[in-house]
This record gives sequence, C-alpha cells and structure tokens, in this order.
Amino acid sequence: MEIEFLGTGTSTGIPQIGCDCEVCHSTDPHDKRLRTSAMIHTDCGEDILIDCGPDFRTQILRARHNQPRALLVTHSHYDHVGGIDDLRPFCAIHKFPVYAREDVLHDIRTRLPYCFKSHPYPGVPSFDLIPIGDQPFYVGHTLVEPLPIWHYRLLISGFKIGDMAYITDAKHIDDEVIDRLHGIGTLVINALRIREHLSHMSLSEALSVISRIAPRRTYLIHMSHDMGFERKAASLLPPDVYFAHDGMVITV
Repeated sequence: MEIEFLGTGTSTGIPQIGCDCEVCHSTDPHDKRLRTSAMIHTDCGEDILIDCGPDFRTQILRARHNQPRALLVTHSHYDHVGGIDDLRPFCAIHKFPVYAREDVLHDIRTRLPYCFKSHPYPGVPSFDLIPIGDQPFYVGHTLVEPLPIWHYRLLISGFKIGDMAYITDAKHIDDEVIDRLHGIGTLVINALRIREHLSHMSLSEALSVISRIAPRRTYLIHMSHDMGFERKAASLLPPDVYFAHDGMVITV
C-alpha cells in the first residue's frame, strides 16, 4: 500500500495569502503546502482519496495516483471539502461514492444543491453519498475502519486502513482510539504549529499522542507557517517521526 500526500498544509496553505513572513517567502519546496489531502493506493490496486479541498484540481493533475474510486471525508470544513465539484470527471460513468458521517453528508448536500436536484443540470457531478458511523466498512475490496476524533468540540473521522492510520485536525483523541492504534506500522497525524491552538494539536501535543500510540513511524501533516522552516523544525522531532511534504509518496 502507498500513501501519496497531495497536500500537507492547514486551511490557509503555505504561503498564506498576504503574509510577508520568512516561511511564506521560502524557496524550499518543502515549505510550500497546499491544503491537506491524501491518496491511498491500496493492496487491491484501488485509489482512495481522503478529503478533497479547494486545491484538489492542482493536486490531482500532478499526482502519481490520479484515478480515485471513492472519497473518504474527515469533516466538512471548507479546506477538506471545497474541491468536491472537481470530482466531476470521475462521475461520467457512475455516481462517485463519498463516505462520511451523516452530518458531513448533510453539509455536502447543502453546499452543492445543484448536484442533488431531481432533474440536475446536464454535466453536474453525481455522487453516491454513503453514511458511515463507527463500524468498519468496505470500499471495493478495501476494509476501512473509522476513528472517532475530536476537533475541539466537533466529532470528526480518522481512518485506519490496514497497518496505517490517518488523522487530521485532531485536538483530542480518546483513550479507546489510542489503544486501538497502539503499535501500528504507520501513523499520519496533524501538528499545526509550535504553540498551542484551540482546535488543533500543537507539535508537543502531537508528539505526546505519538509516544502513547508508539507507531513504527509517523508522518506529520496539516502544518501552518507558524511551524517554521521544515529543515529547522525537523530537528525537534524524535526518531521515526517526519514532516510529510506535498507530493511525498511512502510505502506502508
């Protein structure tokens, strides 16, 4: 299985519009981050997209794995769903499957009402909205296990696929989930910045969770420019913890 990081930045991306800080002016490609999204290329040869933010068109055109068969949505904040309309090329033959919690599917229907009319305008995307809860489900031949995660007071979804777990926008992770993930091979998890934030884990908070899960290796995502230059911030990481960057492909 492979994970292709389509984007690794927070909601503003890096560079952030209107920002004149050194990180936003960095020429290091590892400091340039589109909004967070990933493509999972499974053992069954199926490409599964996790989140579809406003940078999706740019991301999919440059991606190595670029034929998603389904979308998993962590939550309905715009930086995670703002590119869903750009999935229309994948809706030509059949409705494109979208798996998410019922509240997220409600928000998608509300934001894209033209896709769900009784008589839609020709050419609009067509989606098969599939509600998920806390029970595992299959996408094609691939088993996906939802993980309940707290984004401040909002309950969102992480996903466990095989020996990999993908978590973004977490502020708190319940003990039961940490126990389920203990010793996992690859953990992908968010770390927004050095100092604390209301609804996202800081670097120290993420590292605390990582130490409890004790994965074999971890990749950090959803960083802001306040994390600083990647090459400098990397010195703060313990062994087997790495910053993911846009375009990175790892084998699980």
